[in-house]
Amino acid sequence: MPKHSYPEGEKLAEHAKNMLKEQRKIEEKLNNMRNQVAGTLRVGVSNFLALNKMPKLLRLFKQEYPNVEFQVVSGWSSEMHRLILNNDVHISFIKGDYPWKEQKELLYEENICVASPWDFEWETLPSLPRIDYFTDERMKDIVDRWWYNNYNQSPYINIQVNQVETCKEMVINGLGYAILADLVVRPNPELITKPLYNHVGDPITRKTWMYYHEETLKMNIVNAFISFIRTLDVKGL
Repeated sequence: MPKHSYPEGEKLAEHAKNMLKEQRKIEEKLNNMRNQVAGTLRVGVSNFLALNKMPKLLRLFKQEYPNVEFQVVSGWSSEMHRLILNNDVHISFIKGDYPWKEQKELLYEENICVASPWDFEWETLPSLPRIDYFTDERMKDIVDRWWYNNYNQSPYINIQVNQVETCKEMVINGLGYAILADLVVRPNPELITKPLYNHVGDPITRKTWMYYHEETLKMNIVNAFISFIRTLDVKGL
């Protein structure tokens, strides 16, 4: 059946969205006028941080500021980049470098590595089973560029999964190796990990950033949260 568009409905939905944004701005201004850290903080978080860092980080912040609530969206870093560009969140935690002319702060940097259940030699890697996982394009580009700079054949990918944590479990259970950021496998010292190096011998790394708009620092809740993050060792959480 042909799809029909309904301009009136689309206009109404757009109007409702704008009204909600205006209401949100008014609530934020009211909270600011009371000169207290209160209200709802909207945060975009990449998948790994959402699972491994954000729960503890938000708990610690709420202990200090009990009148704060959170609205958290998680997903790939490319999605979190879009959210902060559109002002749909106050702050985005993003892995990798994305175009951004506003404020950003480096939280930590981690090595990209091969994690394997067994020891291996680099020259044997193309013949070994690899576990792959869906990730954002920037991470995929890093891995693919390294691979084809070092090997003339495609990797032997025998399992592909949706999430990096599922991928890690496959590696732990001896089903193959994976290429991922070393923080993912740091809790698993039984795995063999070897960092990737580029053509000049430097480790290949991936940075994790906090992106935000300068304008939002005028909000008590955003200012307090960013100041709070600066006091933490996020990598070590």
